[in-house]
Amino acid sequence: MAVALRYLWPLLLCSPCLLIQIPKELMEPPVITGQSLPRLVVFPTDDISLKCEASGKPEVQFRWTRDGVHFKPKEELGVTVHQAPHSGSFTIAGNNSNFAQRFQGTYRCFASNKLGTAMSHEIQLMAEGAPKWPKETVKPVEVEEGESVILPCHPPPSAEPLRIYWMNSKILHIKQDERVTMGQNGNLYFANVLTSDNHSDYICHAHFLGTRTIIQKEPIDLRVKATNSMIDRKPRLLFPTNASSHLVALQGKTLVLECIAEGFPTPTIKWLRLSGPMPANRVTYQNHNKTLHLLDVGEEDDGEYRCVAENLLGTDQHTYYVTVEAAPYWLHEPRSHLYGPGETARLDCQAQGRPQPEVTWRINGIPVEELAKEQKYRIQHGALILSNVQPSDTMVTQCEARNRHGFLLANAYIYVVQLPAKILTPDNETYLAVEGSTAYLLCKAFGAPVPSVQWLDKEGKTVLQDERFFPYTNGTLGIRDLQANDTGHYFCQAANDQNNVTIVANLQVKDATQIIQEPQDAIEKKGSRVTFTCQASFDPSLQHNITWRRDGRNLQELGDSDKYFIEDERLVIHSLDYSDQGNYSCVASTKLDVVERRAKLLVVGSPGPVPHLELSDHHPLKQNQVHLSWSPADDHNSPIEKYDIEFEDQEMEPEIWRSLGKVPGNQTSTTLKLSPYVRYTFRVTAINKYGSGEPSPASEPVATPEAAPERNPKDVKGEGNETNNMVITWKPLEWMDWNAPQIQYRVQWRPQGTRGAWQEQIVNDPFLVVSNTSTFVPYEIKVQTINSHGKGPEPQVTIGYSGEDYPQAWPVLEDIKILNSSTVLVKWLPVDPAQVKGHLRGYNVTYWWEGSQRKHSKRHVHKDHVVVPANTTSVTLEGLQPYSFYCLEVQAFNGRGLGPASKSRNFSTPEGVPSRPEALHLECQSDTSLLLHWQPPLSHNGVLTGYVLSYYPLDDGGMEQLSFNLSDPELRMHNLTNLSPHLRYRFRLQATTKEGPGDAIVQQGGTMALSGTLDFGNISAMAGENYSVVSWVPKEGQCNFKFQIRFKPRGEEKTGPHLPPRCVSYNQTSYTQWDLQPDTDYEISLVKETVILHRMAVKTNGTGRVRLHSPGFATEGWFIGFVSAIILLLLILLILCFIKRSKGGKYSVKDKEDTQVDSEARPMKDETFGEYSDNEEKAFGSSQPSLNGDIKPLGSDDSLADYGGSVDVQFNEDGSFIGQYSGKKEKEAAGGNDSSGPASPINPAGTLE
Repeated sequence: MAVALRYLWPLLLCSPCLLIQIPKELMEPPVITGQSLPRLVVFPTDDISLKCEASGKPEVQFRWTRDGVHFKPKEELGVTVHQAPHSGSFTIAGNNSNFAQRFQGTYRCFASNKLGTAMSHEIQLMAEGAPKWPKETVKPVEVEEGESVILPCHPPPSAEPLRIYWMNSKILHIKQDERVTMGQNGNLYFANVLTSDNHSDYICHAHFLGTRTIIQKEPIDLRVKATNSMIDRKPRLLFPTNASSHLVALQGKTLVLECIAEGFPTPTIKWLRLSGPMPANRVTYQNHNKTLHLLDVGEEDDGEYRCVAENLLGTDQHTYYVTVEAAPYWLHEPRSHLYGPGETARLDCQAQGRPQPEVTWRINGIPVEELAKEQKYRIQHGALILSNVQPSDTMVTQCEARNRHGFLLANAYIYVVQLPAKILTPDNETYLAVEGSTAYLLCKAFGAPVPSVQWLDKEGKTVLQDERFFPYTNGTLGIRDLQANDTGHYFCQAANDQNNVTIVANLQVKDATQIIQEPQDAIEKKGSRVTFTCQASFDPSLQHNITWRRDGRNLQELGDSDKYFIEDERLVIHSLDYSDQGNYSCVASTKLDVVERRAKLLVVGSPGPVPHLELSDHHPLKQNQVHLSWSPADDHNSPIEKYDIEFEDQEMEPEIWRSLGKVPGNQTSTTLKLSPYVRYTFRVTAINKYGSGEPSPASEPVATPEAAPERNPKDVKGEGNETNNMVITWKPLEWMDWNAPQIQYRVQWRPQGTRGAWQEQIVNDPFLVVSNTSTFVPYEIKVQTINSHGKGPEPQVTIGYSGEDYPQAWPVLEDIKILNSSTVLVKWLPVDPAQVKGHLRGYNVTYWWEGSQRKHSKRHVHKDHVVVPANTTSVTLEGLQPYSFYCLEVQAFNGRGLGPASKSRNFSTPEGVPSRPEALHLECQSDTSLLLHWQPPLSHNGVLTGYVLSYYPLDDGGMEQLSFNLSDPELRMHNLTNLSPHLRYRFRLQATTKEGPGDAIVQQGGTMALSGTLDFGNISAMAGENYSVVSWVPKEGQCNFKFQIRFKPRGEEKTGPHLPPRCVSYNQTSYTQWDLQPDTDYEISLVKETVILHRMAVKTNGTGRVRLHSPGFATEGWFIGFVSAIILLLLILLILCFIKRSKGGKYSVKDKEDTQVDSEARPMKDETFGEYSDNEEKAFGSSQPSLNGDIKPLGSDDSLADYGGSVDVQFNEDGSFIGQYSGKKEKEAAGGNDSSGPASPINPAGTLE
């Protein structure tokens, strides 16, 4: 209710009597409710209805006049009067032959009852017969080529607009353009005729929309006489023919101005407004700019308009003086009203127009001039006034405003009644409004005389003492700037001389809606996304809503679900495009109020394409330049920084665009210098800080003539590839610099320092080989471009050299200075330049590791190289192995290659600190002790003197770190006791030489008590046909421990080989059991001491065991003998292999501990120049088994697992091997077949870390 009243109250205030319903027991004056249009055009075959409908009580009576004379439709032949209630309409049949003469005229309808007479406006009925073209003789039109001509149409007149078409006899439209045009009058204008216009069937067709018929004029024969001398002439206007004319334009309508000109060449038309700027948003140009349409004409469009026709020979012009006039329109239209006895009635009638309309009054359809003079009305300033009205003064008045462009009519009654006061607004209405707004409490009172209305509070006092309260004449009470304490009951009291009545209005003031966080303006890049946020507060008792709009439209209405992500308080726009920019608003609303906040979104990005290019200033005198101009590109909200001008030659390099240069972004033209013999096609690309836009459309091509070369080739070089030649090369000239279809090169050379003649040769290719030269001799070289139009400029002289030979001298080593255990400084004397036999490019320093000082060893020699520039005679070698023997040599090199090496020099590096131990494992012994296992470092870097072990608790910051030395370098384990069962410790182990301790290996852990319950996380088992893999994930923080895995067959059949339990480490993570029977269920138990930690079952794949119930051939004697013979032969072969192997071996397995050379022979780096290596050895991709195939169980002193768990095996030339112990894996528990080889589902690798 409150919302509806919010929109209705302005109507109540402005038109207080329109919404009052007259009580049913009263009579009603007549009111016209329906009437025909002011102008009707009819045709002989059409039926036409004249409409007149009116309401009133008692029932109204209708009468008609035609041309001011009483007209009785019932008495007319062919006229049918409608019998519907409240209607005086009638219909005239269209088959009457004398229709036009009998019924056309001006009609008016009058509706009357006891209270007065209402009147319709004038209805002009126009009759029009079937259109016919008057008979005429159409003569041929003869004209000379180039002259102008007008083909007349002159269609029959019509009351309705008609359409004109020019066609030929084949019903094809005559093509119209700037030269041939049809005017608004229907004539066809030729600015100049061509021989192609010579036709005998120019036919004008007129389409009459009212009769739905098309008629055509007789064909016009246009005969064009050809001529060889068409004379140019300046423009002349064919329409209008005079220099100026005056036009009247109606306000609100469309003004049409037309100018059609003749001349040769065909003139163009442009329009100017002399009295001010042309209203571009309301002006359109049609008919090839010959017609100007000005829409929605207003008073400001008064003034002078000029059309100018121009060609190369001159101009002609016509000036239109436009006066804007207007049909009458209401300023104040009289309204019907109820009055009580004794009141003064006033009906205001004010109209405006150009010219000013004449206003006249009628009473009950009779002009006031014809009424008796003793009437008590008076007319004052256009208003009809009656004083001290009585019921007998009830009447219907008519106010009519008229000028030459139209008329207005308004009926308004004065109804004098005597009625008690009555409040039409329902009692006990509730009005809702929000704080700060204005509330309107309605109290529509009715009575005669008009009752007085006052508003009271609950105590009976007037509410108008508060200045925020204000009344309206229709009884409505307004309360502005509402406050929460304005909530309450308000009483409206209406009274006249007969009675008084009261109603109550209830007002509830709610909290106003407020936007707490409004969306902010944003500038985002194209393709990105933007988020707008909006938070609002509402009255808790009201339903609320937050919607998003873009430029006034709800975003939900756009239907683009992929584009927008909308929540109550958030709007996300994805994949921004330039079309997305605009004003986005957050609308927070309840049924009482609406709050809106806007944010502007700008989408930025690379510019749009340059829309248009134009070339000028290209003529024979300036063949090497052209002026290029373009229209600015759309900057997409980021200023254009520059324009890139590119060109393409579609013949030489199609689809390859080259840049000619860039110009500032505020420049839209430039003069380009062009090269000879290029067919240029240009395009322009705009660039801003977000990148380059799309290029413009390509321009029209511009071709330049051939010319002599202007450039010579660059990068001319002379170098020999043999000792007795010189190869002269240069960078080929690009085709753009050829200046002709083909080019050649003139090559000249002579020994440097001589003044003799130049030798020369002309070649096509960009190189020339000069033979029979001395070794490394300098030459003067020139290369010049030539083509069919001449030679290029004089070339510059370049010095080149004939071929080099290998250097014949070697550097002399001066000093090798030991800087530290892994770095040395090498110095040498420079070689004699005369012995280099070429350009000295640098020195190659070669060095190699020969062995460790700790133990003698042999291995494949790995050489490293460091290359230094020619101006350097020293180099620092870094990354050497400490405590090792090295050898080095130095060679000079030129472009031909390396020279002889210097004499080799040996040097040795001092001891350094060792690398970190390779492994450190913790094994729980009890709640207070841990057993530490480790592996020695791979690189001793000297003689090991022992280890340093330190540890401290992680959870108790008050305890100091404990540290002690282990002086036995062969020690591999140590037992720590007296540890706290509730603390975790951090252990650090370092190996030592005499130079001190090396890097530490760190491990954290605690005792058995800290580990808590022994747990296997994610334990699982899988099986094949004869094996099973048990895997688990060690629990974080769990101490490593040993346990047993037992496999036991289940079910009735207990046969099969005995499977002893296997000892496994907790950190191993998996175990593989082989030698299982196929298709058999096994029970798996994980046992520590006597406690079963976990139990599970698994079944192997396959077809199961097969029992042989009867003896087979295996028990026969011949089979046993055959097998015995094979075994004997195999034993003999094994013995022979063993003997041969013993003769070829040089080193025992134990000796391999000394051959940790691969890790000690690392490449050295010289960051000042460069480095390379000639080592082609490849490390094995995975660990390999030992050569004798004997892998012992964990804990064996002879096992290779003591060195790290995996072995990289390489062979020397004599067949012996070198093993590098580099892995970090330990062997699995005793079992032999479950701890070697790469990890796989059958044999997964297990670690003890």
